Parts: sequence; C-alpha cells; structure tokens
Amino acid sequence: MRSTYKSPLNTRYASKEMSYIFSDDMKFKTWRKLWLALAECEKELGINITDKMIAELKENVENINYEVAEAREKEVRHDVMSHVFAYGEQCPEAKKIIHLGATSCFVGDNADLIIMRDALKLIRKKLVNVMKYLSDFAMEYKDMPTLGFTHFQPAQLTTVGKRATLWLHELYLDYEKLNYILDSLKMRGVKGTTGTQASFLELFDGDGKKVKALDEMVSKKLGFDKTYPVTGQTYSRKIDSMVLNTLSEIAQSAYKFSNDIRLLQNMKEIEEPFGKKQIGSSAMAYKRNPMRTERMGALCRYIIVDSLNPAITASTQWFERTLDDSANKRIAVAEAFLALDGVLNLYLNVTENMVVYPKVIESHVMAELPFMATENILMECVKRGGDRQELHERIRMHSMEAASKVKVEGKKNDLIERIISDEYFNMSEDEIKSILSPEKFTGRSADQVVELIEEYINPILEENKDIIGMQGSVSV
Repeated sequence: MRSTYKSPLNTRYASKEMSYIFSDDMKFKTWRKLWLALAECEKELGINITDKMIAELKENVENINYEVAEAREKEVRHDVMSHVFAYGEQCPEAKKIIHLGATSCFVGDNADLIIMRDALKLIRKKLVNVMKYLSDFAMEYKDMPTLGFTHFQPAQLTTVGKRATLWLHELYLDYEKLNYILDSLKMRGVKGTTGTQASFLELFDGDGKKVKALDEMVSKKLGFDKTYPVTGQTYSRKIDSMVLNTLSEIAQSAYKFSNDIRLLQNMKEIEEPFGKKQIGSSAMAYKRNPMRTERMGALCRYIIVDSLNPAITASTQWFERTLDDSANKRIAVAEAFLALDGVLNLYLNVTENMVVYPKVIESHVMAELPFMATENILMECVKRGGDRQELHERIRMHSMEAASKVKVEGKKNDLIERIISDEYFNMSEDEIKSILSPEKFTGRSADQVVELIEEYINPILEENKDIIGMQGSVSV
C-alpha cells in the first residue's frame, strides 16, 4: 500500500534474509515451536499429554491462522493469549495443554533470543565476507606507497594495503566480540511469572528436579545448551544492551571505513564502484558522488544512537519486570539489526569492487616526499662531516620557500632542486634523488599486512570457508 508508511529498512536497505528473521512469520512460528517443545518435554517428564495432542501441535506449527489471532487480540488486548487461542482453534485436542504452566514471556522472550541468535549469525556471515574482500585488497596493494595522514595532514608514508589493515583489524576485533556474544547467549527457559518457576513446581507436584530438567530440555530442543540461571519474568534486558552494543561497535568500524573512502574519493585515489548508468547529481552530470559510503555512514549513525535504547531500558526495569520495555524493544532491536544488515550489504559491495588509481596516488606521494626525505638527507650529510644545526636551518629555509611556491604560486614542489643547488649539502643530484624512492619510506608496512592476514585473518577465513563468497547487493 502506497498510502501508509513503510520502513526504508525493509524497502531499501536490509536483505530479504534479515527482514524474514524479524518478520511476523518467524516470530509466531517460533512461538509455536516453543509451545510444541514445552508440550513434548512436559509429556516426557510425566504430564498427561497424549501423542495425538503432540501430533496436532506439530501439524500446525507452520500454518498460522493470523485472521483468528488478530480478531481475538482486538477483543482481549493480549498478543500471546490471542495466539494461544488461534493455535487452539486448529488443535482442538491439544487446546487445553497449550502454554501449560507458562507465562507470556516464555514465548516472547525465548523467541526474541532465538531471533537475535539467528540474526547475529547472519551478521557474522556478512562480516566474514567483508573481511575476505578487505584481506584480498590489502594483500594486492601491500607494497604500494601512499601518503599517510595524521590530523588529515600529510605524514610519513604508508601503503595502500597497510591502510586497509586498519579497517580489517577493527573488523577482527568486532568478530571476536560477536563470537563472544553468540557463545554467551542463552535461553530464558521456563521460569514462570516472576522467575521462581512456582507454576511448574506445582505442575510437577513439588518435584524440583523435573522443573530443572524441563528448563534444560526445552532449551536444548531450540538449539541452546544453557538457560540463564536466574530471571525475573523476563531475561535481563542487559542482554539486549550487550547485543546492540556489539552491533554499534561493528557500525563504528564501518563508519570509519566509509569516511576514509569518501575522503580518498575526493582525493581521486580510491573510489567506490559507480554504475554505468548511475547519476551522481541532477544538475552536475560530471559528478561521481560516493553514495554507497555516504549511506553507510547514515545508517551507522542510526545504529550507534539506537544502541542507547536497550541501555536505558535495562536500567529502568522495576523489580521482576515492567512493560515499558516492550514497545521500545520491538522497534529498537529489530531496526538495529536491519540497519546493520544494510550497512554490511554496502560494505560487501564496496570492498568487492573498489577502484584504485595508482598514478594519482603516486603523484600525491611525490608532491610531499621531498619534505619527508629531508631528514634522511640531513643524516647522510652529517655522516659526511656536515654541521647538523647548519644543515637543519638550510633545510628549514628551503622548505619554507618551496612550500610558498606550492601554496602561494600554485607551482610544483622544488625543494629537492633547491637542495641540489646548495653546495653546502655536498651531495650529487643522483645521490639525493636516490633517497627519494617512496618504498624506502614505508617501513614494515608490507610485512605488517602479511603478518596480520596470515596470523589473524586467514584462520578465521579458513574456519568459515563454507560461507565465503557472498556479494553485496545495493537495491537503490
């Protein structure tokens, strides 16, 4: 419908895979899988639940009668009980045991944890693929000298590949944190209305061992090894905060990359891909705007700010729970994942197709290298018996005059010519120009690229080789 608001996260940015994970189908089918698992485990532990009841529940896990649930919710104003009612309509034999002993958070919270787990796995898959593209790029350009910058002012040289390792290393740190979050994620389990499991203790006639077994069995059926040891009615909302902080950290890394590429594109050294029919500006037909990396920055900013939502929610929960988390949580968590999915789609697309202009990079290096080479020239002259203080002063004066030529008159940097013509330096033209090889100024850049990739990145890529090969799609 074009007359109602649609989230651009679905229509423009996120993938179909991530959109499905946060869809109604995923949510409510997961609810039914939880009710089925609960019934199966309760039956196994001795509750009077028949095979026919279980068969009915299994048969109707996927075919949700939404119209019945929606009509019921208008009457009772309770989403969980509306879906219990709708499931019961399809399962008349099992109707009386659906949701037995449980509270709403049994399906709501456990489903949210399952959904976040699946979404984190998709994020990890895309993160690994971005790391693959960046590692390939870094290795290809590990030896290519380029201007390094501090304060966005020319500094010592680095290489194009070494700069890429700065982006790659941040993703490595994010990967480590993401794995930690995934490994530590647990199910809420079956904890009851205030987390005391009182209803289940009643159900099993005071047998606490069976209650504990039920908690573990249900969780394992849904793919979790452990449940949180204690909860209120809900799992701690700090979990949401921890997850979104991790998404924010990935967004921070992507934001830094996107800004660097935008700056490099302005310098005409490296560009994001640009489609043959892509339009950069409605007025200026020559423009090649970095729309992909600009969009990355926009979405990253949203994610970073959005991560404050669960932090505030976690800190304002009262005792065993309040409901002021619900409306905020269902928006904040889903949108952070959808937005980051959109960011990683763009990150994949850009890193797979980055365009490098070596001649421009070389020209920028050579325009600044004379200034950087002066220390090497000074050291060589001192070795030959020159006075360091006098040499330093002469270099300072020549540098000031050369800089004036560049900045005031718009002419080329003639610092080296000035030094060659100054007899005090006692070096031939060939000797001075031999110092000006850019490769001599990049330090261990190339070695650092190889070391990072061989020691840290390649083991990750090898471990995840079955999921490598994703391409980033850009919808608009």
